[in-house]
Amino acid sequence: MRIIDLSLPIDDGVFEPHPVKIKRWGHRDGGDRFGRIWAKSHGIRGILGYITGRERITRNSFRDGAFLSLEWVRAAVHSGTHLDAPYHFGPISEGKEAKKIEDIPVEWCYGNGVVLDCSQKEPGGLIVREDVERALDSIRHEIKPMDIVLIRTGGDKLWGTRKYYSHFVGVSREALAYILDFKVKVVGIDTFSFDRPLSRMVTDFLKTKDNAHLWPAHFYGREKEYCHIERLANLDKIPSYGFRLACFPIKIKGVGAAAVRAVAIIE
Repeated sequence: MRIIDLSLPIDDGVFEPHPVKIKRWGHRDGGDRFGRIWAKSHGIRGILGYITGRERITRNSFRDGAFLSLEWVRAAVHSGTHLDAPYHFGPISEGKEAKKIEDIPVEWCYGNGVVLDCSQKEPGGLIVREDVERALDSIRHEIKPMDIVLIRTGGDKLWGTRKYYSHFVGVSREALAYILDFKVKVVGIDTFSFDRPLSRMVTDFLKTKDNAHLWPAHFYGREKEYCHIERLANLDKIPSYGFRLACFPIKIKGVGAAAVRAVAIIE
């Protein structure tokens, strides 16, 4: 059995539209910090004990002078590889209250995977129904209910550069509808967004005043209940089908998206 990581990290070392901030306390500094927090939590007595040294905890209080590591992460729920729940697309989906992350059935997040190769599309372009049909014909495979369908564009190769956020393809409403008609609940893509780059969508909207140009794939989730995974990677390293995919989101209360560690399991 092989397990292939299909995920990108939450990384404060690269540019993000919503900046990621990670505060890291190392093992030694963490020991001193714990001592100060412990003292303050015990009021005046604790503070006086710390100042005088009678009751002071420092890094040297721990074996090898090292405490436990601790990190604080401040990031949008759409950072790194993540799953968007129906609530992200709108308050109502299929006429019902849209599911948030904690409402997503775990059964949706583990199943047979199918990869559609749409890497021939140019950045800024749109994947249409014919592209999906062509990709399926090329692998001679039919999507089955509850399959998890992944769209490979090669956009993950730009990760770490600013072009990652502006040079990618989107998925048309018609292409998405075609995939979901197979009774699919989760679709993924290896780009920053399921829709075209923001500048392209807004420019077309301002020219035409037609709001169909604005996030058509996302907003289709108001009509058809589904989830999508954005920012996948390494789809070129797995077969077109014949593998299992696990993409369980972190269970965060009351939000529309959460990070996933998506992996392909190949027997």
